[in-house]
Amino acid sequence: MTHEVLIAGFGGQGIMAMGTLLAYAGMLEEKNVSWLPSYGPEMRGGTAYCMVVISGEPVTSPLVTEPTAVIVMNNPSLEKFESWVRPGGLLVLNTSLVDLAPERSDIRIIRVPCNEIAEGLGSGKVANMVALGAYIRADSPVKTASVLQSLRMALPERHHRMIPMNEKALVMVAEQAEPSLT
Repeated sequence: MTHEVLIAGFGGQGIMAMGTLLAYAGMLEEKNVSWLPSYGPEMRGGTAYCMVVISGEPVTSPLVTEPTAVIVMNNPSLEKFESWVRPGGLLVLNTSLVDLAPERSDIRIIRVPCNEIAEGLGSGKVANMVALGAYIRADSPVKTASVLQSLRMALPERHHRMIPMNEKALVMVAEQAEPSLT
């Protein structure tokens, strides 16, 4: 099966890091992957999104027009990308910053207070890992262990001090015994 994921939010929310982690994890599992970033006019504060394709088959294009999953970290991203999710697909919402109600009824929706969970763990900077953990639990084409292994490869050396916190956030959400996020 081919998984096409679109991840969107403001620059500085770790959008590109989430996509990179998924792509590296896919490569670690010897799957075919593509990762395509897109930035708004500013890297921090502007709109940022990336597209990730993970498949057992060759990836013919890095462009994602009907993603199987969309992870949105803010209201503008929901407004722009909700309609892109293919019917039956997954929408992961960061309810800490998304206060708009999705309009679709033909998709699965997971609402996660990413920022609050991250703050509760000790750092708001890992809200992206909370969102990624929710996606992994719900519909991931890769294993949690592969994403954890990819942290050292994907994150710049200057961010390695945050790896334990990133791991904690990712695992806490991805491996919850009872899915309580709806």
